[in-house]
Amino acid sequence: MIFNTEEGRRNPFPLYDKMRRHSPVLAVPEADLWMIFDYESAKRALHDHETFSSRAAPSGGRPLDWLIFSDPTRHTKLRALVSMAFTPRSVANLEGRIRELSRGLLDQVVDRGEMDLAADFSVQLPILVIAEMLGIPVADRHRFKQWSDVILNLSYAVTGGEAGARSRQAFGAASVEMNDYLAGLLSERRATPKDDLLTRLVAARIEGEELTQAEILGFFQLLLLAGSETTTNLINNGMLSLMENPDQLERLRADPGLLPSAIEEMLRFRSPVQAVFRATRREVETHGQRIPAGKLVLVVVGSANRDPGMFGDPDRFDISREPNPHLAFGLGIHFCIGAPLARLEARIAFSDLLERLKEFRRASDAPWPPRQGLHVHGPSSLPILFEPGPR
Repeated sequence: MIFNTEEGRRNPFPLYDKMRRHSPVLAVPEADLWMIFDYESAKRALHDHETFSSRAAPSGGRPLDWLIFSDPTRHTKLRALVSMAFTPRSVANLEGRIRELSRGLLDQVVDRGEMDLAADFSVQLPILVIAEMLGIPVADRHRFKQWSDVILNLSYAVTGGEAGARSRQAFGAASVEMNDYLAGLLSERRATPKDDLLTRLVAARIEGEELTQAEILGFFQLLLLAGSETTTNLINNGMLSLMENPDQLERLRADPGLLPSAIEEMLRFRSPVQAVFRATRREVETHGQRIPAGKLVLVVVGSANRDPGMFGDPDRFDISREPNPHLAFGLGIHFCIGAPLARLEARIAFSDLLERLKEFRRASDAPWPPRQGLHVHGPSSLPILFEPGPR
């Protein structure tokens, strides 16, 4: 399996470029899967759910009971239900609280003139937001990070062997913990409803039937991982890109109105999620290759977002890039339901970071350690130095 080295995960882009030019669709026999690297093929795999099923899992495993691993009609029903928690009004109503959380985290570190951006800010912010949405007690929120890391490491199942077995075993044990924890909270919500997402899930009905605890557990796990990991990597990767491209940082400081397009470029340039799984329902031909039916497919979104066939000068970080049809949040029926929330969190986070941190720079030239999941991209630690700005 490729991309499982630290350097490969830190900088996969030269290899992506090579694969797009020479093997845009690649069979990987040792992992019993196919990989897709170019934009048009990736776009088709994400959009054509009649050909590419989301009920996909590495060999020897089974798909998780999550929304993103379901196909119509079950997907349609579940998504309609979950969408109620992510309406434009619901997301907009979170803005004030997200700003309070962001500023509170920075207040704890800004006077020091140094921080680990990941540990002190970008990991914590999305977890705090998700916990508030769900209505999780403050004292329990430390468990979110532990569970999220276990779920993230499930990506090693694709490698097989001892690493894959350990990741599946750890996930099974964590799932039991999460299920027991949820059982208590759901019982409380049934007895005493609150204005939070857990209460709405308890009260929800699909064609007259309430969600099972297994379905709620699946959504809880998905929200825990996708809702935290994507935003964490977006913030870390965005700051890395700004520090490595001081001309673009200067443009953004001079014109804060560029922030929305800068966030889209951060998503394209260093996509938080680099790859997603699909499974072929029938034989597919692309780039002269025939992918048989029933095969696992890894759609390399991070490569598609650097495809020169779609993006001019794709290895240049340009905060005013237009158009920017990146695939960082997916496409079609599986377009990320939490994308508006991730964009809102990023907008608030970068506004605060640019205001409170002056002359920020990396604390060391040493290569940054990548996050552990094989399918995500970003540093697990990012020490930075800066001049404190006003509170």
